[in-house]
Amino acid sequence: MNPFPYALDNKRYHTLAYHNRQMNCKTQKAVLDAGMSCPNLDGTCGVGGCIFCDGGSGGFTPDRTLSIAEQLSVETARIRRKHPQAAVIAYFQAHTNTYAPVPVLRRLYQQALDADVAGLSIATRPDCIDDAVLALLQEVAAEKPLTVELGLQTSDDETAVRINRGYPYAVFEQCFARLRAAGLRVCVHLIDGLPEEGESQMLKTACALARLKPDAVKIHLLHVLRGTPLAAMWARGAYTPMTMDAYIDVVVRQLERLPPETVIERITGDGDKQKLLAPLWSRDKIRVLGSIDRTMAERNTWQGRLYSPDGLHL
Repeated sequence: MNPFPYALDNKRYHTLAYHNRQMNCKTQKAVLDAGMSCPNLDGTCGVGGCIFCDGGSGGFTPDRTLSIAEQLSVETARIRRKHPQAAVIAYFQAHTNTYAPVPVLRRLYQQALDADVAGLSIATRPDCIDDAVLALLQEVAAEKPLTVELGLQTSDDETAVRINRGYPYAVFEQCFARLRAAGLRVCVHLIDGLPEEGESQMLKTACALARLKPDAVKIHLLHVLRGTPLAAMWARGAYTPMTMDAYIDVVVRQLERLPPETVIERITGDGDKQKLLAPLWSRDKIRVLGSIDRTMAERNTWQGRLYSPDGLHL
């Protein structure tokens, strides 16, 4: 018998599929490129972006020369071919999607609001949400369900410097608190396997989030993509990717520490197959997902088993 209460199958973590079922709405994300830049690219807080950045996830989006409405049309058609009944979420994915003047953001978001979508997800950085942007996000959320996706990656400030993230953890905490006070749903992105991070730092990040109780979390594996600074590090032997066994072990231990109510929207990421250099085992997502399920069952553990509200349980 599955001991985890937020599941209808063999999963021992709070999947997005389970969450959607409780909402009585199967969803798929239409990935969008709104033509944004990033303060970590244009010199505002840094240049070159994070060491793993390859177009800000834009490789999965339609042609950025198309309008948001046109991209949504293309993406909706793609989704409908495979999932005819799914509700569509407009996912502003590429780069930093609150990094523009409010009138520009309002026009872009409005195109999504005017389309036949069930809600919006807006990916951004915690140093790019000022009071005016926050007020706009509240306006959007008042019209359709909204998730703000914050790229944290790690709570360790030394690692943040190594990956050229451009802001300290305190900035994330402050932004998270403001978003929560504004009543907005927040999904936090983590990356496991960052340079020089061991198991203890990855677990500390999970524990730091446990204290905050985010609505959702996405856990990614660090991919080495061709053309990035990380790829140069990997090529000269300065970075070694995680093994599959190490990744599975850390993910399971992170899940044990996260609140059971937190939705795990992703538990491994997709590296662009045309650019992925390492680790090549990450291409077999079905094997990775199945191994996580099997490991949790073998250990008789589940999401939140070691959860502590103060986030101190390592």
